[in-house]
Amino acid sequence: MPKELERDLGLVAVIAISIGAMVGSGIFILPALALKMAGPAVILAYLVAGLLVLPAALSKAEMATAMPEAGGTYIYIERGMGPLLGTVAGLGTWFSLSFKGALALVGGVPYLVVLFELPIKPVALGLAVVLIAVNLLGAKQTGRLQVGIVAVMLAALVWFVAGGVGSIEPVQYDGFFDKGAGGLFAATGLVFVSYAGVTKIASVAEEVEDPDRNIPLGILGSLGFTTLLYVLIVFVIVGIVPGKELAGSLTPMADAAQVALAEPGVIAVVVAAVLALISTANAGILSSSRYPFAMARDQLMPASLSTISDRFNTPTLAISLTGAVMLVLIAFVPILDIAKLASAFKILVFVLINLALVAFRESDVEWYDPSFESPLYPWTQAFGAIGGLALLTQMGTVPLVGAVAITLGSIGWYVVYVRDRIEREGVARDVVRRSVGRRAVEQTRATVSGSGGYEVLVPVTETTSEAREASLLHVAADLARQGSGAVRVVQFDEVPDQLPLERASTEQSPADIEFEERTDRLAADVDAPVEYGEIVSHDTKHAIVNFAKHHGSDLIVLDQDAPELHSGLFTDDFRWILDHAPCDVLAVRGPELDSVESLAIVTDRGPYDSLKIAVADAIAAEADATIELLYPVSSDATDERRETVRDYHDEIAVVCSAPIESTLVETDGETVSDLTDATRAVDLVVVGDDDRVHRSLFGRTHDRLAVESESPSIQVHPHQSRRPSVVERLLERVAF
Repeated sequence: MPKELERDLGLVAVIAISIGAMVGSGIFILPALALKMAGPAVILAYLVAGLLVLPAALSKAEMATAMPEAGGTYIYIERGMGPLLGTVAGLGTWFSLSFKGALALVGGVPYLVVLFELPIKPVALGLAVVLIAVNLLGAKQTGRLQVGIVAVMLAALVWFVAGGVGSIEPVQYDGFFDKGAGGLFAATGLVFVSYAGVTKIASVAEEVEDPDRNIPLGILGSLGFTTLLYVLIVFVIVGIVPGKELAGSLTPMADAAQVALAEPGVIAVVVAAVLALISTANAGILSSSRYPFAMARDQLMPASLSTISDRFNTPTLAISLTGAVMLVLIAFVPILDIAKLASAFKILVFVLINLALVAFRESDVEWYDPSFESPLYPWTQAFGAIGGLALLTQMGTVPLVGAVAITLGSIGWYVVYVRDRIEREGVARDVVRRSVGRRAVEQTRATVSGSGGYEVLVPVTETTSEAREASLLHVAADLARQGSGAVRVVQFDEVPDQLPLERASTEQSPADIEFEERTDRLAADVDAPVEYGEIVSHDTKHAIVNFAKHHGSDLIVLDQDAPELHSGLFTDDFRWILDHAPCDVLAVRGPELDSVESLAIVTDRGPYDSLKIAVADAIAAEADATIELLYPVSSDATDERRETVRDYHDEIAVVCSAPIESTLVETDGETVSDLTDATRAVDLVVVGDDDRVHRSLFGRTHDRLAVESESPSIQVHPHQSRRPSVVERLLERVAF
């Protein structure tokens, strides 16, 4: 029986861990750097950053009550957006928290230097080793340590604010908005990382007592308190220390304490700064080590990282690996630059958190039942996602490039290690799949309801047999009978360029006479208006297209096996007609079409084209036939995908007038062969086409289905105006 993590973190520990994770480098180091960007408006930057963090905090609080599992951000994005983005979020957040923890330790040592002569890196490395050991002893010890650190730290910070207010010089706030909106948003992007710790508690949600109550209260309470504290502290710092002295300082709070509180105040601030920065690193190790633990449990990382210690009941290997990464960063890496990159990625992760909540809310997942719900959905999440993306544009080129590099590295890990080990998918894909399916159904409903009254052109040549013409005429008549449409059967005779058309048109050959007699006889067997005639031209393909344009044809029914349509010297005449026809084209191929009792509509992936459904329904309705919807699914397809496809088929059945049967064709890579085998028992196969985009991206799948089918087939080629865009086509392929 696998071991479970012990639930022993109460509300006080939750709030302490969250506040301790936030109050660190963001307030003790960044105000001076942000002042260069925004001037005194850096005060407002902290408030705006807190507001932009709020949507992700609310989203994470809701998802944490529905999924109180170790892993936090990774769990929510992986379950909501799928394993690929879950891998990106898990690995990226793991590294970014390690980076921030290392920065916190390195940034804390300069405050010690205010009082003592100490080497920065050795002290930072020593503190890191101590914190790693504490975390290895268990979350309970960590929670208690966090409460003590936060209590002492907050007492010093409150004294700093209360004692510093009296020393504020109003003149320091002159030129509050001199840096403009650009400076304000740039500073907001920089200090955003100050609030990253607000959601860290969700990564240890599996160890929280009464998570339905303590997680949302802990997250929201700590965020509100910390935002107010940040604004007050920065307000005091800016009001006490002249801007020129403050900008670029590594110890801005100590500088302010020196002016307002003298030596005792400096000592108190140094103690608070060191405790805060240690607290940030401590919370970072606690939460970031849970990411490889949770990912290993879900097979996204090696299973050894999910091992729980018999002695301490903690994921010792995951904590040790996280600690090793932090030690390497402290010793060898310019940590401030890496922390900026981690900040940009943290914004992106918060955007994904908001989108993940939308995916869960819009899905039909039965197990998603949070006890706390984010208010003002979905506007809260939209504000968080759009605001986060806007901040990313203010981060500069290097942080964005770095975030992309981390993302690409995570994707590489997914491709190399993860992809072949998992079968699940995120709820977002199912949401998109259902949305695409609903849109396809509406398009099908509009096409089917408006499919009556077709003016159908049936081009034939002198070599067309009577049986073949009968097949083409019956297809055309079935479509025309759906309304007040009509059929035009036209024999296109091609003569050499040397022969004048006027002369050729006055001569009636035996083949012409035979065509008229034959068509007159065939027309009597169909219950639809039929007109027929002959056209003489030097170029059959141009003549067909021009005739369709001049007579307003809605549909062309072509014999794809006609040799005349494939005899072009440099181009295929059939393909040329498809590319230039002013309307939809149906290409009939294979054996002669006799009575139809069953027909199959086939697609390789994505929803069925609405015209394909309309054509099949019209033919089946006239023949009292049954339609079988064939859809390929891999043998390891999720139950959610299968259910969604079946639901889509059920909605298609409501739209059609003919009886519908749904068949999911199991396939393991040989999609065309498996679909072809599934069509052997039907009388007619209806497939879509491979346009230029489809041929370039996915190959000639539909062409192969039409060619390899043993039954007669109709390949539906919609006019360009009906075709989805490249983006829509890709979305359909990914969703289905």
